[in-house]
Amino acid sequence: MRTMKTIALAAALLAAPCSFAQAQTASMKDAEAALEKGDFATAETLLLPLSQQQPANAQVLYDLGFAQERNGKDDAAANSYAAAAKADAKMAEPRIALGLLQARSGQSIAAHASLAAAADIPTAPPKLRAKAYRALAQLDAEDHPADASDELLKAIDLDGEHPADLQLTGELAERSGDLPHAEQSYVKALAANPESIDARVGLAHAMKQQGRSSEAEDVLRTGLKSQPDDLRLITQLASVLLAEDKAAEAIPLLEQLRAANPQAAQDATLANMLAHLYDASDQPAKAEALYRSQLAQHPSDPILLDALGSSLVRQAKFAEAESLLAKAASERAAFHDDKLWAEAATHLAFAASRNNHPQLTLQALAARGTILPDTASTLFLSATANDSLHKRDDAVRLYKAFLAVANGKYPTEEFQARHRLVALQHER
Repeated sequence: MRTMKTIALAAALLAAPCSFAQAQTASMKDAEAALEKGDFATAETLLLPLSQQQPANAQVLYDLGFAQERNGKDDAAANSYAAAAKADAKMAEPRIALGLLQARSGQSIAAHASLAAAADIPTAPPKLRAKAYRALAQLDAEDHPADASDELLKAIDLDGEHPADLQLTGELAERSGDLPHAEQSYVKALAANPESIDARVGLAHAMKQQGRSSEAEDVLRTGLKSQPDDLRLITQLASVLLAEDKAAEAIPLLEQLRAANPQAAQDATLANMLAHLYDASDQPAKAEALYRSQLAQHPSDPILLDALGSSLVRQAKFAEAESLLAKAASERAAFHDDKLWAEAATHLAFAASRNNHPQLTLQALAARGTILPDTASTLFLSATANDSLHKRDDAVRLYKAFLAVANGKYPTEEFQARHRLVALQHER
């Protein structure tokens, strides 16, 4: 009897693992079926206990991360992907998924490492390695275009050229300053997908940068025939029209877009572009209103301060303009572009001159001069400021320098300069 019980117990113990394994297999199949149907909540529920029971099963961990990511649990997904990568050093999928997740969350260094690790797995399927290289190219495109080009070429070697590669090739060529190559790539991308907004906008931008704004305008208007409400097409067209001195044509485009599209109405870039167009079409009061609305949200933005100050100068509101422009020019580091800061200093010099503040005019021009060369306008401002401060020799020298480069382009100022030279010489 005891022998029979022992045999029965042994049989039960032997049978248990088989039942447990069968249950795990069934759960895995159910989880895979849920993933295929897009039922990620069920898939996560099924995969979570499996990952605890099989902590070294890379496929289970990867599938769990996939479900968690689609359920909005990015931190948990990242942990699952990392665990899957650790469990199987030759599996590329979790590294790619982790790299893409890190890139979306702004962890560019970590993303680069994850994607590079996936691309470097020699036994991984070529399509997966190519996917990793393409993601690396996207990641490096803005700051390291040469590296991005190499990565894209490696992807193409592994997996052939995709239509999207043409678009990225154009962007990389444009960032590298090779506008003809960029244009060629955008043309090919547009031929492969005539509905591509990215390719059409890229092509128009490359043409505009090469001084062919009329061709760029044609490209954009063709796109607007089939996609008349596209924000990017309209915005790019407005930029092209501005370059062609057609601000009056561009303004209705942006006004209608902002009126019809709530998203566009809240777009700061679009508002600033429209304000710039108003300035260019001699409507500074309208520009002022838009700049003030933007400054209400970003009161310390030096670019906006400079833009508003310049609009006020056009309306002869010199006192407020000088105050705003002085504040803008004092924030040099915030410009992120020394030439823009130097232009703000130029605007300040003009406002200060109109306010009869010659010392501030000279200070602003001296600051500007550390970045930009003198022009006829700045020479005249400097001459009149020195004249106001009774610095006769400097004023004479600068009036003469102004007349040497003015060449009849500034008749009123040239008349004044000649008159003052005669007067200053009589003061000897």
